[in-house]
Amino acid sequence: MRITSCGVTDVGMKRTNNEDNYLINDELNLFVCCDGMGGHVGGEYASAIAVNTVEEVLASIDSDEQIELPDVSEPVDRSREKLRYAVRLAGKRIFEKATAEPEYKGMGTTALALMIDGSNFLIAHVGDSRGYLLREGRIEQLTEDHSLVNEKVKAGVLTAEEAKTHKLRNIITRSLGYMEEVEVDLQVRAVRRGDKFMLCSDGLSNLVSTAEIGEIMQRHGPQHASRKLVQMACERGGDDNVTVVTVRVDEL
Repeated sequence: MRITSCGVTDVGMKRTNNEDNYLINDELNLFVCCDGMGGHVGGEYASAIAVNTVEEVLASIDSDEQIELPDVSEPVDRSREKLRYAVRLAGKRIFEKATAEPEYKGMGTTALALMIDGSNFLIAHVGDSRGYLLREGRIEQLTEDHSLVNEKVKAGVLTAEEAKTHKLRNIITRSLGYMEEVEVDLQVRAVRRGDKFMLCSDGLSNLVSTAEIGEIMQRHGPQHASRKLVQMACERGGDDNVTVVTVRVDEL
């Protein structure tokens, strides 16, 4: 398997610190994007815990006899349970840290993890960071925002256009760290040669449309696409931290 990837993060135009964190691990074919919350110290720390925990677990899980996973027979099912366990453990660690140390009270993070495993890709998701797939020229949003405005859109109270500028658009309904246990959305699908993936924090998706993301991904390789998308968000106000991780499957 041959994969090309690039990650770019920027503080944006209005923030003084960057609470986003991302990971690219080429050995594991693992890519993570996390958007922290909880103030100057807490948000950055929470997203770092999430990124580091997911990487640590997936790198060592086969040799750690203390970790118990559901009894599954298919390799792809085991990979799915590994990823779910890693994200949930990250949430538990953040919750425990925030509970034990007052300065971290209220910290949390979104979590978005993509793992390419053999003939499949797996994507795990908590919060409103987004994952996209560009396949054969068509862009698809793989994740559904766990956010208040998205709940209102599904209920018919807001339109998708109204949600983009709503004053409560940054309120998320699910995150790592808010509770000790968290529900993780997880999907497994077949991967194809030429697939392009993009993971991002809402600092990008609030300012750059899905169609624009697809156009940039179609025209450019991962390095240029990641940088171009971050630049577009900053040029449009950059009111939040912006993180983009772009992945292209060159060979299976």
